[in-house]
Amino acid sequence: MAAFETTNRWIGSLPKIGIRPAIDGRRNGVRESLEEQTMTMAKSVANLLSENLRYPNGQQVECVIADTTIGGVAEAALCAEKFAREGVGLSITVTPCWCYGSETMDMDPLIPKAVWGFNGTERPGAVYLAAVLAAHNQKGLPAFSIYGRDVQDAGDASIPEDVREKLLRFARAGLAAALMRGKSYLALGGVSMGIAGSIVDHDLFESYFGMRVEVADMSEFIRRIEENIFDPEEYARAIAWVKAKCREGKDYNPPEKQRTRAQKDKDWEFVVKMTMIARDMMVGNPRLAELGFGEEALGHNAIAGGFQGQRQWTDHFPDGDFMEAMLNSSFDWNGIRQPYIFATENDSLNAASMLFGHLLTNSASIFADVRTYWSPEAVKRVTGHQLSGLAEGGFIHLINSGAATLDATGAFKRDGQPVMKPFWEITPAEVEDALAATSFYPAPTGYMRGGGFSSGFLTRGSMPMTMLRLNLVKGLGPVLQVAEGWTVDLPEHVYHTLNERTDPAWPTHWFVPRVTGAGAFRDVYSVMAHWGANHGAISYGHIGSDLLALAAILRIPVCMHNVPAEKIFRPSAWNAFGTADLEGADYRACASFGPLYG
Repeated sequence: MAAFETTNRWIGSLPKIGIRPAIDGRRNGVRESLEEQTMTMAKSVANLLSENLRYPNGQQVECVIADTTIGGVAEAALCAEKFAREGVGLSITVTPCWCYGSETMDMDPLIPKAVWGFNGTERPGAVYLAAVLAAHNQKGLPAFSIYGRDVQDAGDASIPEDVREKLLRFARAGLAAALMRGKSYLALGGVSMGIAGSIVDHDLFESYFGMRVEVADMSEFIRRIEENIFDPEEYARAIAWVKAKCREGKDYNPPEKQRTRAQKDKDWEFVVKMTMIARDMMVGNPRLAELGFGEEALGHNAIAGGFQGQRQWTDHFPDGDFMEAMLNSSFDWNGIRQPYIFATENDSLNAASMLFGHLLTNSASIFADVRTYWSPEAVKRVTGHQLSGLAEGGFIHLINSGAATLDATGAFKRDGQPVMKPFWEITPAEVEDALAATSFYPAPTGYMRGGGFSSGFLTRGSMPMTMLRLNLVKGLGPVLQVAEGWTVDLPEHVYHTLNERTDPAWPTHWFVPRVTGAGAFRDVYSVMAHWGANHGAISYGHIGSDLLALAAILRIPVCMHNVPAEKIFRPSAWNAFGTADLEGADYRACASFGPLYG
């Protein structure tokens, strides 16, 4: 693996995972006989997590183990004090034996929790697991239950595969929740063309994510450009890189609507400066302090952001497509780095969805319109082609105005297959391939009167993907939609025929959700018909199970998903709200417990 930068771009330390080894507190033989086994269990979990998980900046996840096993309330309090001092954001309690439930449990209401009770016969680990989960549920502190399917011997220090899967799933979801806490969403502008997601709901971010909303008018871009509030050395490097690496595509505007060569050259300079400025506003830039701009150097500690653009900006200035595409990508003129989460049209709900995917996968997220369902019959009528394979039931055309991450080209590889992956796995050659697969087309001046450039490419097929969307419903609150599926390839003539019917200068992703024959996933058409907004976020991999776990931690019900029942992992309290109708139980549990920070 090549060396990579692991700088934490956000203010505050990265959350750690706290491991709590609980034990039977009885001395004079009982506790002493369990000390080594219990602490070994804790160390095994810490090793598993630190070896397999990374923060989004590439740094290895850190675990903190209590200084002693926890046999009662005093040691639980000592553990809580250590966790607070160390910056623990989620906890996992482990035990091979009976312990005193409410005396040893984690009582911090803001920390996501899981409990692993060892499945063994020598000591009743399962009895403690049931007892402490009952205490968690009775006190309104939901915890995830982890219990191996097969009995292990007392001296077996291994972690069974089913336990391993649940430990990692909980840890990924818990870290995602903990990473959002204390950060900001930066809204650059206001409501774009009446799009509901850009009506930024402060209470949503505060109550459900533990975040604040920061708002800056789009005129700040003009102020910083006119007053040169950016790093001139970086700008010189950036514009040279863009001229060398970013291939300008065909101008599809009619001749009388095309901008002149001089205007286009100015547009390139403008959009590169916009990209730098938006990044500086999100996370700050110490270089600005050196240039005399101390306030601007601080940024807004934003873990996600969005740009209104249309129409008040784009009717006069170059659009934000290049800025959005490059920020969302895992590289720019400074090299390969962690992607930013930056939403088109200031759609904060899609930004939150993109953020969920990024924090769970450490990879870039795609922003797209959920634009068109193409039935097999319609494709046959328009192109003469009979769909087959994954696409035989039709597909959804995901496309947006050139703002999607270039990671979505499929130019990155793993074992010879197209993937999206964490930045620390990306090679310089793959970056060159992604750029070669992309053309930057002059913006359609009918939509974007001020010009600009859209990134146009075709996403390669066969990649497992998950499409998700957070929506707000009056009287209900936030709900999450999740659709696992795949990108698909079409014959070149079919692609061009269908693409030319819309804007051929925008990124295209052909997506087929996995259908189940029932409900919202009866067929591909039903998925499209049930989607709750015009936008969707798309992440690499089938991460629906992780998303459902994260949603439960945040107390957001999932109104639509195609995750197999055996892969659903939620706190044990959800069982008390019904086991026959899992979707209804999810709604009732989330309503009962309320938002995590509410």
